[in-house]
Amino acid sequence: MSYKGIFFGNGILDIVFVAWFIAQGYKVISSVFKEKKLNFKRFIETGGMPSSHTASVVSLLTAIGIKNGISSTEFAITFVFAMIVMYDSSGVRRAAGKQASVLNRIVDDLWKKDGKRIMENDLKELLGHTPVEVFAGAILGVVVAFIMS
Repeated sequence: MSYKGIFFGNGILDIVFVAWFIAQGYKVISSVFKEKKLNFKRFIETGGMPSSHTASVVSLLTAIGIKNGISSTEFAITFVFAMIVMYDSSGVRRAAGKQASVLNRIVDDLWKKDGKRIMENDLKELLGHTPVEVFAGAILGVVVAFIMS
């Protein structure tokens, strides 16, 4: 790995940052087409295409594999970490988002019946990712790591 790092003085950290930045930047740009306006909140929000969590950990995994080899201890640790993050984003957090959606509907129905609002704001529903969003994040992470290494 010849890249030494411009942003953080660490090539691997830079790779992870660039992968995350591209994933989140894409969400802002795609908001123009989906919402017909530029939504800068998407830059810091979770969920959506592609998974920036996955792009980050897979770029880390790939960069460590390139630098230290796939038989290194660092690669093994990062591999396990990446699997946990990807499982969590497409499983646990996605399920929590679906539950938030159901709870929001229940609260709205109760509010319509008795006129009392239980919560000030709705629960955030876009927490996790679909398998396609996770896969796209993984591809992005691999590509960024190979380009920058």
